Amino acid sequence: MNTGITYALLAALLFGASTPFAKLLVGQVEPVLLAALLYLGSGIGLSLWRWLRGLAGQGARGGASLTASDLPWLAGAVFAGGIIGPVLLMTGLRYVSGATASLLLNMEGVLTALLAWFVFHEHFDRRIFVGMVFIVCAGVLLAGGGGYALDASWGALCVVAACLCWAIDNNLTRKVSASDAVQIAAVKGLVAGTVNLAFALLWLGLPLPAPIEFAAAGIIGFSGYGLSLVLFVLALRHLGTARTGAYFSAAPFAGAIIALLMLGERPDPVFWIAAALMAVGIWLHLTEAHDHAHTHAALSHTHPHRHDEHHQHTHDFPWDGREPHTHPHEHVPLTHNHPHFPDIHHRHRH
Repeated sequence: MNTGITYALLAALLFGASTPFAKLLVGQVEPVLLAALLYLGSGIGLSLWRWLRGLAGQGARGGASLTASDLPWLAGAVFAGGIIGPVLLMTGLRYVSGATASLLLNMEGVLTALLAWFVFHEHFDRRIFVGMVFIVCAGVLLAGGGGYALDASWGALCVVAACLCWAIDNNLTRKVSASDAVQIAAVKGLVAGTVNLAFALLWLGLPLPAPIEFAAAGIIGFSGYGLSLVLFVLALRHLGTARTGAYFSAAPFAGAIIALLMLGERPDPVFWIAAALMAVGIWLHLTEAHDHAHTHAALSHTHPHRHDEHHQHTHDFPWDGREPHTHPHEHVPLTHNHPHFPDIHHRHRH
């Protein structure tokens, strides 16, 4: 299995599991404050991880540090996905069941792909498109069918709006995905968490939750938002935005199963019909293959790499032979044929 697929599925599992656990805190912690604590847990935990990695001498293997040219892309991603998106999700969780919210989160993959295809011009084919149609139909069914009350429809709309924010976030994050994934996720967590916390405490005047709720939110955030985001960035590096979003669509199924078992929720038949449609859509994505002759243009960048068929360069510094390693390197023009995804080396036109 492609390494990027593994990263995307693990990211999906961690994020999907976080939704029903976060729902347990929704009635006890206000949405804005909960979103802040989730991201602060992510940012603080990942910053500690990055510091310990540096002490162990492993910092260089994590990837190239962010540069000034990366900051506009990262700032847009933090605002959309780190500040606005979580607040919308926590608000939506007040009005819909944890299982329904978990399945609605599949809309993130759909919206991510639509932006990647039509705004950022990433390649797609008929199979990927049909898979997205199944997922969209399932999302529409959940949002507007099944006899949901008005407050539930409002909650579904909030969850879908959160997905749009994360779709923007995903496409902007792809622009910096060659950089250190832990640093990217840590910065997003710290900035988004701090902004939302300041808004919750200073503007809304909300009180801090009890220590046990504070700690629980931090742990959920570190796992479901921090580690998940690190894995998601690594997947972006290997798969491109739309494919990563498609594999990440497995997240709601993990969340839905946990919600059904942990929260004792009883979904109606509409839920199961939507789940079946989403399963077909995800299967179409998981079984996609893309193989044709293509040409790599000359390229200079920095990211962790091994000396594979795309990295046949020499070094102008002493190298101990350790791989993967990180340094600025150049790619010469190359034409060949092999199965590939629109990763950081395959962004050619079709």
